[in-house]
Amino acid sequence: MSNYYESEDLKKFGAIGEHAKGLADDFFKYYGSVTGTDGALTKREKALIALAVSHAQKCPYCIDAYTTQCLETGANPEQMMEAVHVAAAMMAGITLVHSVQMQNHLKKLVL
Repeated sequence: MSNYYESEDLKKFGAIGEHAKGLADDFFKYYGSVTGTDGALTKREKALIALAVSHAQKCPYCIDAYTTQCLETGANPEQMMEAVHVAAAMMAGITLVHSVQMQNHLKKLVL
């Protein structure tokens, strides 16, 4: 194995039900209804969101899957990269906004 994450392993995702079939079936039903259908958001918009979340959560399987899904649903590389930048900006903002907690605690301790 040359990588901890092997792209071929993505094909094994369906096997998560091997020891808990009912739970896996419930998950895949929910997952499919959320990501695989148009609703208030189109499948293309959902794929872009999923691609951004995949990057923020650092899941190479999801990055591969949703890169493909984005292209298949009509997103272009510029839209995909912009979605990734939105995720990156959000992660930075989420990290930085937590400094308010630190500032509050500092005020109690030293200021």
